[in-house]
Amino acid sequence: MSIYFLANARIVDGTSAEPGAPVGVVIENDVIRDVSATAKAPEGATVIDLTGKFLMPGLIDAHVHINAIDASLARCAQLPNSLVMARSMKLLGEMLGRGFTTVRDVGGAEHGQVLAVEEGLFDSPRLVIAGKALSQSGGHCDFRGPFDSNPPTTSTKLGALGRLCDGVPEVRKAAREEIKNGARFIKIMANGGVASPTDPIHFLGFSREEITAIVEEARNAGTYVSAHLYTDEGIRRAVECGVHSLEHCNLITEETARFAAEQGAVAVPTLVTYDKLSSEGEALGIGAEAVGKVDDVRLAGMESLSRMHKAGLPMAYGSDLLGAMHRHQSEEFVIRGRVLPAQLVIASATHIAAKLCRMEGKIGTVAPGAFADLIVVDGNPLEDLSLLTFQGRHLSLIMKGGKVIKRA
Repeated sequence: MSIYFLANARIVDGTSAEPGAPVGVVIENDVIRDVSATAKAPEGATVIDLTGKFLMPGLIDAHVHINAIDASLARCAQLPNSLVMARSMKLLGEMLGRGFTTVRDVGGAEHGQVLAVEEGLFDSPRLVIAGKALSQSGGHCDFRGPFDSNPPTTSTKLGALGRLCDGVPEVRKAAREEIKNGARFIKIMANGGVASPTDPIHFLGFSREEITAIVEEARNAGTYVSAHLYTDEGIRRAVECGVHSLEHCNLITEETARFAAEQGAVAVPTLVTYDKLSSEGEALGIGAEAVGKVDDVRLAGMESLSRMHKAGLPMAYGSDLLGAMHRHQSEEFVIRGRVLPAQLVIASATHIAAKLCRMEGKIGTVAPGAFADLIVVDGNPLEDLSLLTFQGRHLSLIMKGGKVIKRA
């Protein structure tokens, strides 16, 4: 049995605009057992004094693609599974080194990768996956060009973002298969995308009947649907059809944000990816046409944060980076901090994201009964969100499930 005692811990978890008063935290094996001012170090415990530092729950990124190991999603889908797995293992280790102890994969990851993480075969954040994302033909998972009429052949590859399905019977079957294969929720492509060649941003993906059928299948399995969305029309339509998790949302209006909030939806903005696609995408081989699409959504992103905040729409943390751009994962904190209070930005990567992962009370919190997924920051992130960047440089302790990943 491993036992740790964190002394003089001041907690920053996104529930308050100020750090908490010093407390003791008792950790037994992979679980937090006690958090209180009167907690004492159990016999035999390893004591870590956090005086002058700040304790946070492990961070949660609610929009990643762990198999997007190349900046080109089309190239990812062509690579051998063995190479994709090896590169994704490296990518996941780097995410953990930035303090992300849980990530939600919204298209591409498979249940075998979840099992590899759960078996402790390599150091990685916890994985919550959607399996393969669902897209209509010509949608955001269709990387065939306008002159390619051959049937898609890569949907079963580990590096493929998603699968194509058309019509109510096909989308029902696809949703059922992904849930059978281990998906914890279903992801659909309900707007055009930057990386795919034949769907401008304003395109609406799937008919209302198809979306409603997928939502029904998800609800039948006790879960929800997440949707790739940019335009206000697409977002409104998706919420009306019962979609719960709204990815990106760059072009949302305050009225639609308010409607989404009333329906209990959650948004997952991903502003850092557009910033980096604009500055690095072409050099990484994404192509000028795709990079040109970026400005359609990038320039509206900051204003969308203000609109959603004003409307009371909860926002979880997301990065959505590809290939070499994954190194910018933590910079979303700083981007959001230009518009939103630091407390709300931290909440997006703790208890709000935990609820979206359907793991509230187990992750995203420092409380008895939660997993011992913790980071220690050398400084107050409520005063300086950049302390959460620089590849974990300012994190003197990273712990996942009671296992010390880093201790400086």
